[in-house]
Amino acid sequence: MSASTAKTVPANVSLHGVDRVAVLLLTMGKPLASRLMRHFDADEIKMITRSVAELRPVPATQVEQIIEEFATEFGAGAQLFGTAQEVEKLLSGVLSPEQVAEIMQDVLGNSNRSIWDRISNVSENMLASYILKEHPQTAALILSKVKPSCAAKVMSHLPHDLRNGLMRRMLTFKPIVDETMRVIERTIHEDFMMNFSRNMGADTHARMADIINKMERDHMEDVLQNLTAVRPKSAEILRGLLFTFDDVVSLTPKARTMILDQIPNDRIVLALKGTDLGFRETILQSLASRARRMVEQELAGGEPAAQRDVIEARRMITDLALEMAGRGEIELNSDSEEDTYFR
Repeated sequence: MSASTAKTVPANVSLHGVDRVAVLLLTMGKPLASRLMRHFDADEIKMITRSVAELRPVPATQVEQIIEEFATEFGAGAQLFGTAQEVEKLLSGVLSPEQVAEIMQDVLGNSNRSIWDRISNVSENMLASYILKEHPQTAALILSKVKPSCAAKVMSHLPHDLRNGLMRRMLTFKPIVDETMRVIERTIHEDFMMNFSRNMGADTHARMADIINKMERDHMEDVLQNLTAVRPKSAEILRGLLFTFDDVVSLTPKARTMILDQIPNDRIVLALKGTDLGFRETILQSLASRARRMVEQELAGGEPAAQRDVIEARRMITDLALEMAGRGEIELNSDSEEDTYFR
């Protein structure tokens, strides 16, 4: 059927599954589409080509909507934390219910078998914090399943009595029925790993904030001003996630001390050049007595410093703060909403 005689797909008729894939491939053009098609197997290619052959003209507005939805999902997809439900949703409409059920049976088994390896790679501080909130029997089960090196590190962060109690529980475990263990693993996967993903900033805005945090100050402002004009809501969220040298004074005294203890005195002196007295005093209060005296003496000398050196010194401090927050050692923006802070 020629384009002139084919009926256009009504704008209110949505395309699903393989038809959406067909639209995207046609929109990409032959070079890119051909490269992508190499990643499909023979059955998938048959389904796609059949859809392409039978696809009626699609209104430009609907094509734009499909591309926009794909771009949005792809942008978030680079940081998505996959779940079995997401896999099933992805397959629905592309494969038959029987094929989906067969694949899901295999997927669920693989994901549950790997949950303990995934938890073993989590920061021991975060895992210890999670275990402290759980029933001792659940905590003992987790520690008995993760790698021994991980369990040992986590144990060192637990109170003496709890640590000994968990060891006794681990010694008296009875075999757990496979089906029961699968339910437990699935629950822990959803409760712990998905929450961990969110807390670590898996959200697109959090990942973007991490990038912007590494930019020069003028570049950072330029990006935020541009976003404010185009996507004001996103810009507002990003501003709440950013952490700059000015924000160091908003940290808890303990967090400031943990950071500054690792920064050489000469870098602290440079970072404090040009700051007001209130800001400077807050930083100085976080230093050990000897370090404070040395920094105060250097600042009193009034030696000029190149702007580039001052910026680099401040960047050293903020980068360290972000790294420590990423490892769960300190909290940034601890008074913010749950979904807008790093842990």
